Amino acid sequence: MRTVGIGLYWNDLKVGEQFRTLNRTITEADIVQFIGVTGMVETLFTDLSFAESHGTIKGRVSPAALVYTIIEGLLCQSTMQTTGLALLEVEKKVLKPVFAGDTIHAEVEVTGIRPTSKGNRGIVTTQNNVMNHKGEMVITYRAVRMMAGHP
Repeated sequence: MRTVGIGLYWNDLKVGEQFRTLNRTITEADIVQFIGVTGMVETLFTDLSFAESHGTIKGRVSPAALVYTIIEGLLCQSTMQTTGLALLEVEKKVLKPVFAGDTIHAEVEVTGIRPTSKGNRGIVTTQNNVMNHKGEMVITYRAVRMMAGHP
């Protein structure tokens, strides 16, 4: 019987290949729970009046770490379930704030693939651009992962 939901194998990917994740709307609950779980109780995230009186950001801003991890979750569910073995490196730039109510997705391009010296594994490098519902890039990051090959 075939198992559904298995991620992509490194040896099926091609440099230059592009794909897009599903959308995900950032909610007030996401922000509050993330702050609580991580202990990221920075005033910018916990006091809505602070941003109004001390900065240019207006509204319920999301920690960039939350936005990044939600995108990683979407990627895990769709491309790496049982095939993603290790996240080896991330180089990330935060470009714009994301607010409660914003909808995000990632546009991903495979930029590098190479087999490892041992086993049926490969190193896959991707460029991941996180976009909001306005078509603006809010985070861009390069990820290097170890992925399984066909069994």
